[in-house]
Amino acid sequence: MGRTVIEKIIAGHAGGRVEPGRIVWMDLDVRSARDFGGPNVARSYAREYGDAPLADPAKTVFTFDLCAPACTLKYADNQMACRDFARKHGLAVYDVDKGIGSHVLFEEGLARPGATVVGTDSHLNILGAVNAFGQGMGDVDITFAFKTGRTWFEVPESVKVVLKGRPSSGASAKDLTLFLCRELGTKRIAIRSAEFFGDAARALDLAGRITLCSMITEMAGIIGFVPERGAAFAHDMERLGLGAAADVAPDADAVYAETIEVDVTGIPAMVAAPPSPNAVKPLPEVRGTRIDSGFMGSCTNGRTEDFVRAAEVLRHRKVKPGVMLKVVPATRRVYQELLEKDILGDLFRAGAIIINPGCGGCAEGHAGLTGKGEVEISTGNRNFPGKQGKGPVYLASPAVVAASCVKGGIAGPEDI
Repeated sequence: MGRTVIEKIIAGHAGGRVEPGRIVWMDLDVRSARDFGGPNVARSYAREYGDAPLADPAKTVFTFDLCAPACTLKYADNQMACRDFARKHGLAVYDVDKGIGSHVLFEEGLARPGATVVGTDSHLNILGAVNAFGQGMGDVDITFAFKTGRTWFEVPESVKVVLKGRPSSGASAKDLTLFLCRELGTKRIAIRSAEFFGDAARALDLAGRITLCSMITEMAGIIGFVPERGAAFAHDMERLGLGAAADVAPDADAVYAETIEVDVTGIPAMVAAPPSPNAVKPLPEVRGTRIDSGFMGSCTNGRTEDFVRAAEVLRHRKVKPGVMLKVVPATRRVYQELLEKDILGDLFRAGAIIINPGCGGCAEGHAGLTGKGEVEISTGNRNFPGKQGKGPVYLASPAVVAASCVKGGIAGPEDI
């Protein structure tokens, strides 16, 4: 019987049978912890294992991205606790200058197609974008992974999602993703692995696949993959030095729990209204809604391509007085590309506030939060109450965020 993508990856790292519902012990290629959760892992390790060596220090890393550089004394102490633990055990630290950990892992070649990666990041399944297995886990599980290099995992069912047709020419990967959040909700792929097929999926570049796979969590799925390698994606993988990595494709006779067809023909720009990333509406239904600020970044839309699209809208225009636009590149590599192409210059001249690489205002407690009553439009992946502060948040594509900040209300590029 043929295997799906996730079954093939797990089978390459676990002995015995691999089938949905079966619990297996899986070897891990990378074990990671970030500045949120990482200090608990360090303390837990010292408590449980003392000075005992880790399974493989070369495969164990810390990433700092949530509060980078530290903006509170608590985070400063937490990051130093991780650094001290790393020095003691000989671990790599991708510090506050590097950017979002999940992105750093594939930029550094650690998360490669077919790899297994765990960490303290609930969106680590974003690594499905490069056809790697990524999974966020609790502090205790990550501590055990640090010590043993393994974890247990229940093999999930796999769902085949066939995208029929093509979105409109003005729709981006974020619009496609938000549309799928609405159509699939939190039940249709819940606790399952999803594989996306069809012309619209195949055409996605790496940035687009990152956007889609990062929001599988918001659809309650385990992880998402786009098995078919289109020309744009192949080019991006070459640029990252991952072009020679073997693809992980499902077998021709792979068995899926369900096949779901979604017609994406002609979908327009989409916006998720508060309080849920699944409360998605076509842009015209929320057009004109007043905003106070915009956030452009996060693991979902923090790549160079995202900011290029925003800059195309903002070039020779200005953010409306009284509106804040906060821009946060995902990684130092992205920041450098934006500097070299003068994209940051375009954004700065339009009135944007440029913040160092990292998660920025995507989570409470970090730079760029919203105050009570402050309406924000964001390229992030969640808009639950309190996620980015006290204000209501709308989710949209970089182009829509840019246009909205020019107008002072939710708008598309065509409106300016």
